[in-house]
Amino acid sequence: MQQKWQRWNISSRKWLWIMVIVGLVAALAVAYDRLQTERSSKTVEIVFDYRDLVDVASYRAKPQDYIAEQLDRLKGAGVQSMAVSESTLDDLRKARRIMIWGSTEAAALTEGVVQENENYTYVLFTSGDNYKALEPSIRQTFSDTGIATRNWSFRGQQGLIIETPLEEATLKPMQPDPLTIDMLHAKGFNIVPRLLDSLSYNQESVAKLLQYYESVNVTRIIFEGESVKGFNDDEGLNSLNAFSDLLKEHGMGIAVIENLKTQQKGFNKLAYNLDYNVARLYSLSETDSGLDPVVIADRFALATKDRNIRMLYLNAAPARDMTKAMITDTLDNLITSLSDSEGAVQKIQNNGFTLGQATAAEVVDSPYQRYFKLIAVIGAVALVALMISYFIPWLTLPALVFGLVGSAGLLVLKPVLFEQALALAVAISAPTLGMVLAIRKINVLGPPLRDGNKVTANVKKSTTRTVYSVMSPQRRFVHSLVLYIKTALISLSAVPFVVALLNNVTYSLVLEQFRGVSLLHIAPIGLVALYVLLYRGEFTFIKTGKLLRMPVTVAMVILAGVLGVLGLYYISRTGNSGSVSSLEMSFRTFLENTVHVRPRNKEFLLAHPFFILGAFLALKYRNAAFLMIVAVIGQLSMVDTFAHIHSPLLISLVRGLLGLGLGAIIGIVAVLAWQIAERCWKRWSPLLKR
Repeated sequence: MQQKWQRWNISSRKWLWIMVIVGLVAALAVAYDRLQTERSSKTVEIVFDYRDLVDVASYRAKPQDYIAEQLDRLKGAGVQSMAVSESTLDDLRKARRIMIWGSTEAAALTEGVVQENENYTYVLFTSGDNYKALEPSIRQTFSDTGIATRNWSFRGQQGLIIETPLEEATLKPMQPDPLTIDMLHAKGFNIVPRLLDSLSYNQESVAKLLQYYESVNVTRIIFEGESVKGFNDDEGLNSLNAFSDLLKEHGMGIAVIENLKTQQKGFNKLAYNLDYNVARLYSLSETDSGLDPVVIADRFALATKDRNIRMLYLNAAPARDMTKAMITDTLDNLITSLSDSEGAVQKIQNNGFTLGQATAAEVVDSPYQRYFKLIAVIGAVALVALMISYFIPWLTLPALVFGLVGSAGLLVLKPVLFEQALALAVAISAPTLGMVLAIRKINVLGPPLRDGNKVTANVKKSTTRTVYSVMSPQRRFVHSLVLYIKTALISLSAVPFVVALLNNVTYSLVLEQFRGVSLLHIAPIGLVALYVLLYRGEFTFIKTGKLLRMPVTVAMVILAGVLGVLGLYYISRTGNSGSVSSLEMSFRTFLENTVHVRPRNKEFLLAHPFFILGAFLALKYRNAAFLMIVAVIGQLSMVDTFAHIHSPLLISLVRGLLGLGLGAIIGIVAVLAWQIAERCWKRWSPLLKR
């Protein structure tokens, strides 16, 4: 009965392969929808933080002239939009709209005596126009927070007394400076407001604000701070729903900022309410604005091309330069990085994008996508069961049944967890399966494997002894290339499944992410190493006890330490947070500028050449199969490229194919070098022994 069960499980593999192929076809149909979605948004918006410009100008002899000059330069360099934050009294002071004092300073100014029980803020407007434009919003802001205000004047200039300390008064956000917005709009800049959630949500005030923004053609809003507008009052006022209704009414979307440590609170709910009218934004920090203009230009070009970034946000800041004894800034550097002949604007346009107001991608969801996705799920489960079958054959059918039942349950109870877990499982299974099948083929074609006293594999029997037929180098080379292509195709079979399972705009916007990147980079290596050690010849599964009883030597400890260090370094390079050296960054830039889509170094410089060389050697030298453990890195890396859902599909495909092509070239060179070295050794080693 046990043998019959084993035969059933092994014979079921052909049906599993059929299920995988059918699932692949269905998954490709879903992938086509994603491809259409990615093509729907090709406009890039370059935004500059106007508050930073005012801050820099405050250190100039003629601030207003400096602002006007720099606005014209930024406009000419390709900046189409200005980010305008909600104003504070300190912002208005820097912009020379008002002057502010505390009670003590105001008493000294008016040559009076400070009141013992008074700690107020005194505001003086610098012109009548400023008074008319700003006084209503200042009064309204402090009135809404329960702080009284009253009129005040000094030497004919109108002002206000705000009955709160200066330190607190300068923290209160209020409506952005309308004079600034009108000036920027008149200069042809789009306005991108930045909103805070520090004050209590007021639907009427927000409605008036958005109506005003609509009048100056605002289409997208950015949030400052830890939460989106309305989050803090959502529990009591249902303010997020109310705010999203206002945004939809006025045709406005929002922007998600890349690489925040934690997503702004309430953002996911607001994005859902807006039907994901969301654009991805990359912010260049004040520190990075001083980088080499070429580096900045490359960053912007890569962000838009490789990560679906549609808003580029520029920051600047003044700095004390003691060597020049002056206050400097990075505006010239930023303008150069944009407007140079090899600058960001030119590179972005060369990549097929246009400059303008950023638009959200139009999600393509064909009527039959859910059915295709269901078929893809069955195919993905079959692929995982196939991988398991080559390690524990009697678990093949149970793995299939358990996978299908478990998928159905998770799909109902935890759909997000289900799609992420199955995507990870299939991403691990495909490269592992491809490498296992390659090793099995090498076992058949290569040197004989010993299982106890029995010799198996590619042998010719004579009347006196068993003779192994050594393959010619030409045949070994051809078999290595064929295995290389077959294994890559099996590994890449995971890609349509991952794409179909995670085909949701939340992954493209990185509101949700592919989970288990570190496990993806470790599990296939461990599984392939296990297969090479325990499923080949004398290293059979039954003999594992012998391995465990082997004495530990100093050499083993040193080897384990070296492997541990290499493993930690390898893990540190996985994911988006991996660090790279300046030399490697230069090499990456060279590849990007040369082939326009940068293949992964570990694929074409290490793993793919190791596959070809390892397969070539293992067909003659059995222990060379251990090189295949390193080769699996290239297979899993190709799959991992597509797990970055925010990267366009075509870019990921080209990156993988380039890695395979360049890796094949380097692998062929490595094989030729080995053949030359081997022949030299055979010729000269006898002479060395004399």
